Amino acid sequence: MNPPQSTPVPPTPPPVEVSSDAVDAITAQWAAVRPDLETLPMAVFGRIYRIARAMGDRMEKEYARFGIGRGEFDVIATLRRSGEPYTLSPRQLSATLMLTTGGMTGRLDKLERAGLLARSPDPTDRRGLRVTLTERGLRLVDESAAAGLAVQAEVLRAGLTEPESAQLSTLLRKLLAAL
Repeated sequence: MNPPQSTPVPPTPPPVEVSSDAVDAITAQWAAVRPDLETLPMAVFGRIYRIARAMGDRMEKEYARFGIGRGEFDVIATLRRSGEPYTLSPRQLSATLMLTTGGMTGRLDKLERAGLLARSPDPTDRRGLRVTLTERGLRLVDESAAAGLAVQAEVLRAGLTEPESAQLSTLLRKLLAAL
């Protein structure tokens, strides 16, 4: 009788060395002048803020390739996510994006001039409007969404393993729910 074959176990990758960053320098300064302060929250939120800001800048550059900014992307992406016929009221868009009606009107004007959406009377409310993604807008949001996600995935892969990314998402969800 032959002994059972064992499956070779892949070697564990060496731990990734993480160098100090600007947040470490800030918390070290606080520790030097106020050792009584617990600076872990500052380290966590300082990094979240810096990541969000840096990624916001990257996303702005990516969307600029498509002739839109992040604000305009948010509007057409909200229409796209709503499903066919890709139509919402300005009020629904404002509520979803947490914008004032004035801020929403400016974005809608710009997107309508670019041919990415159309406004029409609401057939069920003569005082209301409906905002609908055009075919051009649909193509643009699909392309820009894929490009934006590729940038985000590239950054995640550069810094974290897939299980780490999933764990981080779970931890951030818990933190967000605590607010």
